[in-house]
Amino acid sequence: MNITIAENAGFCFGVRRAVELVYNEIEKGGHIYTYGPIIHNEEVVEDLRNKGVKVVESLTELKDLPKGTIIIRSHGISKKLYDEITSYGHKIADATCPFVKKIHNTVSEYNDRHIIIVGDPEHPEIKGIIGWCNGDNYTVIQNIKEAEQIDLPFDTKVCMVSQTTFNYIRFQDLVEIISKKGYDIFALNTICNATQSRQTEAYEMAKKSDAMIVIGGKHSSNTRKLYEICKKECENTYYIQKPEDLDLNLLKSFRNVGITAGASTPHNIIKEVLTIMSEKTFEQLLEEENVIEISNGDVVEGIVLGVKEDEIILNIGYKSEGIITRSEYTNTPNLDLTTVVKPGDKMQAKILKVNDGEGQVALTYKRLVAEKGNKRLEEAYNNKEVLKAKVAAVLNGGLSVIIDEARVFIPASLISDTYEKDLSKYADQEIEFVITEFNPRKRRIIGDRKQLIVAEKEALKKELFSKIEVGMTVTGTVKNITDFGAFIDLGGADGLLHISEMSWGRVDNPKKLYKVGESITTFIKDIQGEKIALSLKFEDQNPWIKAEEKYANGNVVTGKVARMTDFGAFIELEPGIDALLHVSQISKEHIEKPSNVLSIGQDITAKVVEFNKDDRKISLSIKALDSPESDVAETTAVEETEGKAEVAPEESEPAETVSADDVAVEENEETPTEDSEDNK
Repeated sequence: MNITIAENAGFCFGVRRAVELVYNEIEKGGHIYTYGPIIHNEEVVEDLRNKGVKVVESLTELKDLPKGTIIIRSHGISKKLYDEITSYGHKIADATCPFVKKIHNTVSEYNDRHIIIVGDPEHPEIKGIIGWCNGDNYTVIQNIKEAEQIDLPFDTKVCMVSQTTFNYIRFQDLVEIISKKGYDIFALNTICNATQSRQTEAYEMAKKSDAMIVIGGKHSSNTRKLYEICKKECENTYYIQKPEDLDLNLLKSFRNVGITAGASTPHNIIKEVLTIMSEKTFEQLLEEENVIEISNGDVVEGIVLGVKEDEIILNIGYKSEGIITRSEYTNTPNLDLTTVVKPGDKMQAKILKVNDGEGQVALTYKRLVAEKGNKRLEEAYNNKEVLKAKVAAVLNGGLSVIIDEARVFIPASLISDTYEKDLSKYADQEIEFVITEFNPRKRRIIGDRKQLIVAEKEALKKELFSKIEVGMTVTGTVKNITDFGAFIDLGGADGLLHISEMSWGRVDNPKKLYKVGESITTFIKDIQGEKIALSLKFEDQNPWIKAEEKYANGNVVTGKVARMTDFGAFIELEPGIDALLHVSQISKEHIEKPSNVLSIGQDITAKVVEFNKDDRKISLSIKALDSPESDVAETTAVEETEGKAEVAPEESEPAETVSADDVAVEENEETPTEDSEDNK
């Protein structure tokens, strides 16, 4: 026979705390009373009675008893009853379960709402909760029929709580029914984590077992619910109160038997049942039981019994369960713990306080992880290791990242190699950095991302210059645009594409040609140290290569007026080729200035009267279209003299190459004087 005992079987920490409190009072001596049976287990109550502990059932009975210590059991009592007991002069030892106390505080806090209590109205815990409500402003329900019968005014505000030992699934069903009625409802799951975990574990065990044994007092509400859960999943489920109730003949034919027990069942009774079913002696089983001794600062490992949004209950093998609050689990605000931890998970934690004031062990997870994280960061600091983490917060002065719950601060000056005005773009982004300062005692752990960027750019620059040469065609991204040119990121260094190298023709404004981020292919015209001059004036695209044929003497051509002087107009025949139309060749009639009859951008048709390939000069004449050759020749000497004042540009030399980081990119920035069109 394979026998499995539920890990969550037996005393919960609230019951254990109450029972231990009574035994501690016995050691002190004096008259000891419990208001009602301390727990719903006859064996325990009988043992306490034999040790002189008297169970008091009414205030009248207590009033006539000698002064002593009255112990409030884990179920709790009403506020009125508590105040009356206090008035009798007895010393009060309150063993109310912390989970029950939480319900008392909740119904008191929300006394402006109608309180709906889910549970058995005859159970002492429910009677105690009622005593903390505001008068008669409450309703107790325990099944679907009673929930459906609730009929409150539509605008009623409702607060729902539950008996700590109630069935979790049934509670959810009742909450759903009440919610559909349209009330403004605040539902709080007040079922004890240990109860919820015990029920879940019993359900899973019953599905896998041939038979189940449920141990607990006949008056124990939570034990009855365990029995109901197990019976539904496993037909061969037996409810016993003590070892003598077990009929071994019923179990002989079963291979896998599971054992669970209610929250009021002492561990020794569970052990006795196991002893009867196995060959081991009771003494041997007690020796195998490992109850650890703990102290503040110890690291313990446990199994998660239950999880709420803001709290984790951990079984650490101690007489009390451990509690990890949200603030001691993580630095992440408002994290729902149910999304990261589930019952049955194993986890380590560090003990903050063996007794947090409510009989529980206060634990911390984040501080343990942070200590490990600090060791990790110290190793990274010593080894100059590159770390990668998600940005946890964007602060005024920099970024905060978390490595295993250990915080690292990256100042704004160390985020990038350029000034970052808006750091919000880094929110939730994964970034790489190195630790440059490590002093956890002063909580000063500094990260540096800038040096990685600088090192990477330096490596890319070195690689780029090792493979580029003058004349090579390269592709880059437009990084910056000024009035005198554009800076192109070549992947390691920037190259300057000067305005004079953007086209064989005339370019007035680079910002009209290119956009930041645009990809562009150029060739390297010159390299001076770390300065790279780029050009788009590819020689095979030089318009003068075929100009001799296209613009031979006598050819009739068309073009646009590009600019004008007093002695003539320059006509753009195509980008990179301008021709001079002398004022005397515009018309047969005398014209004072070209601007009197022409306008910039105007299309004109004229005849080529002179083509000089060596000097790259072309002269045009409109008059020659219908005039004898002699008329044109008469003005040739004048044109040659006056035309020297301004000729069509052949090719401007670029200004000295500079870095993109050396110039400010402002829309109203003035073009440097040496680059102005008038000085070319």
